[in-house]
Amino acid sequence: MLTPERACGLALTDRDGNYIAVIDPLSHRVVPTLSAPAPHMARCDAGGPVVCTVVDGTDLAAPRDSATLLGALSALRNTSVHGASWRRFAAAAHPGLMAARNQFSGVFPDQGSTGGGTLVTIIGRSAPVSTPLTAGTATTGHVYTAAAANPYTVTATYDGDADFTTSVGTDTQSVQPAGTALAVVSAPDPSTVGELVTFSATVTALAPGAGTPTGTVTFDFGDGTPTVTATAVGGTVTVTHAYTTTAGSPYTVSATYSGNADFSPATGTGSQSLYPAATTMEVTSGPDPAVVGQPVTVTATVAPAPPGAGTPTGTVTVAFGDATPPATAPLIGGAVTLMHTYTSSLSSPYTITATYNSSSDFTGSVATATQTVLPDATTTAGTPTGTVTFSFGDGTSTATATLSGGVATVTHPYTTTTGSPFTLTATYGGDASFNGSTGTDTQTVTRATTSTTVISTPNPSTTGDRVTVTATVVPVAPGTGTPTGTVTLAITGRSPQAVPLVNGTASASFNPLPRGTHLVTGNYNGDVSFAPSSGTTLQTVN
Repeated sequence: MLTPERACGLALTDRDGNYIAVIDPLSHRVVPTLSAPAPHMARCDAGGPVVCTVVDGTDLAAPRDSATLLGALSALRNTSVHGASWRRFAAAAHPGLMAARNQFSGVFPDQGSTGGGTLVTIIGRSAPVSTPLTAGTATTGHVYTAAAANPYTVTATYDGDADFTTSVGTDTQSVQPAGTALAVVSAPDPSTVGELVTFSATVTALAPGAGTPTGTVTFDFGDGTPTVTATAVGGTVTVTHAYTTTAGSPYTVSATYSGNADFSPATGTGSQSLYPAATTMEVTSGPDPAVVGQPVTVTATVAPAPPGAGTPTGTVTVAFGDATPPATAPLIGGAVTLMHTYTSSLSSPYTITATYNSSSDFTGSVATATQTVLPDATTTAGTPTGTVTFSFGDGTSTATATLSGGVATVTHPYTTTTGSPFTLTATYGGDASFNGSTGTDTQTVTRATTSTTVISTPNPSTTGDRVTVTATVVPVAPGTGTPTGTVTLAITGRSPQAVPLVNGTASASFNPLPRGTHLVTGNYNGDVSFAPSSGTTLQTVN
């Protein structure tokens, strides 16, 4: 037996190195303490008490009372340690991977005899594990869940029996970050030009590692736009992106996991195929009616059909319906304007056909309109006087105008396309020399072209700032009025929001963005009176 003068005390600390208890070498009592061991504890041949760090699974830090400590360390409560009775405790020869199961063995020999009793193993940051001795050897396994405190100190304590005294041995165990794999998927795939695509990257630990990786993933969408970085939640990162061209399709999407202290970096790739966005087209002409020889302005507007977005480019070919050669012109801002003069009214009303000739990013489309052409004025004997009453066919009040030189003129704004083409009726009341008469015509009304302007504030912003996106939709002359309906607002990396227009304006607030440059889009979805349009801007986050 060891004498008290040869005994060693055991000091316990928490994960931060703060003392929480000591086991007195004389009384074998567990004594809670917040300070270093008293002088009488320093009775080991090594010159001081054995210090054992107990953390996590063994909740010794709170409450700090003897009963709790005794219950948690029942195998240690009668420890009387003497360094000469140990042969060094050995861990596995190779470093372990994060979360890999490693085997540890502690051997307690004494003058060639085999000891009995229990070997208590405290491994790194976990609760003690009690393992029976078999032929003097005890073996246990442990899974490390972090590499932050690497290398870990592994402590084994033999509690002794009737024939053998207690003893303690330590070694270190190196833990490497677990390898990872990164998988990238996108939806929808394929997508159209301008359509928001959701990209998801999932980071998993490679065997024998385990656990859920944390950190950030950076996406490169393969189209030359700025990369986007987001934080993994449950091992998964999700971002959105809209491609503006099919030129690089299929695009290679690269995702890079940054790694951390516990998990190694990884890279994964996916592909995203793009096809051209469908388009819609509208044609207007004016003045309608016109007279023979009067120039007529024909405007064709091309817009992407949802979920596509952007501004179509390319050319539009317009056939005027009077056997003259068609005219082709390039789109500017999604619209084409041409002038045409009709030389006859014999085939009036004429059908105007506009054909968008498609491009690599937008499919073709066709639209038609009618143009009424009246005979040129001729001179006859006498000039009618009096008034003409006009009915516009849209349920609004009639308008009356006085003839001047035999002509009565009024103007009328149509506020909806519902009911188009409208039947116009002009009724002449007659005068002393001329009888009354009635004439009719049709007026086709198409949706007014619109322009969408997008701004984001504050711009530039800083990480942590919420960003407000505002879209303003106005009609393009000669259209007038206030557009209604909804605008779909989106920022790369954030979910789009459909917001109703109020007095032509829609706003939405978005969560803080990561550092970089982000594409901001506003897609006006149109209504019965106003055509769709879209606008973009860039948001800088410092």
